[in-house]
Amino acid sequence: MKLLSYERDGAVRHGRLLDDGRIAELGDGDLGAVIVALDGNWDRLTTEVVGTYDPAGVRVLAPVPNPPKVLAAAANYQEHVLEGGGEPLVKERLAPRMFLKPGTSVTGPDAVIALPDTSAQVDWEAELVVVLGRGGRDVAVADALGLVAGYAVGNDVSARSLDLGYERDAGAPGASAEWFFDWLAGKWFDGFAPFGPWLVTPDEVGDPQDLAVRLEVNGKLRQDGSTRDMIFDVAELIAHCSRLMTLQPGDVIFTGTPSGVGAATGEFLRSGDEMTVTVDRLGTLVNTVR
Repeated sequence: MKLLSYERDGAVRHGRLLDDGRIAELGDGDLGAVIVALDGNWDRLTTEVVGTYDPAGVRVLAPVPNPPKVLAAAANYQEHVLEGGGEPLVKERLAPRMFLKPGTSVTGPDAVIALPDTSAQVDWEAELVVVLGRGGRDVAVADALGLVAGYAVGNDVSARSLDLGYERDAGAPGASAEWFFDWLAGKWFDGFAPFGPWLVTPDEVGDPQDLAVRLEVNGKLRQDGSTRDMIFDVAELIAHCSRLMTLQPGDVIFTGTPSGVGAATGEFLRSGDEMTVTVDRLGTLVNTVR
């Protein structure tokens, strides 16, 4: 199924996408609340259709507008590491590099993302997004995909440099730490974690490590990769995160981006630019920046 959250007549609701493109409404409230309530018991998901609606007549939201956590993997594609000037990563010598994005960074398809005045280097990162339908702690890799409620298209929008008004001295103690926190802060702006337009259940996706990931800016292809090139696959990311914290139903995981980001060429987003991310079998996510 393709499940989605949307606003109709001033209220948030959830439904599934029909083959003819219309939305079959399943009930009130967003999909995230439903996922939390079901806690992995998908056989309890109601299939009773309240009504059908044209997507043009509703405002589609992120599938899970208010997730408990938004986790994201850094440096999870070798070619992306290399384009940034890094040395090749040896998987056997490291663990996944995870960071958190705030819930306020989540937004949905067609949303306009505000460019911050603290950075002129805002960039794109096309990603496969995983939404958990079941929580857990210390989950084995072999069991990890059993926690997945579905997959979506995502874009880890990133401000590559910030000017937050504190002093920097490249040779001073702590300079590298300042760079590190600049890097994290560049992930935290409102709207910098768009994903959607719907959640595709695992039975329709098949192998999550066999999906093409592409991104265009104003119609020009910038990223063209595949999830098969992840250093750590989806199951390994989930298992690793579960060793760091308790995972919860509704948690969202951005799984890393292939090469082709703007930072590699010095080309960054400008007001009016349109980003289009497509992931095979999942759909297309479009956002503009202002």
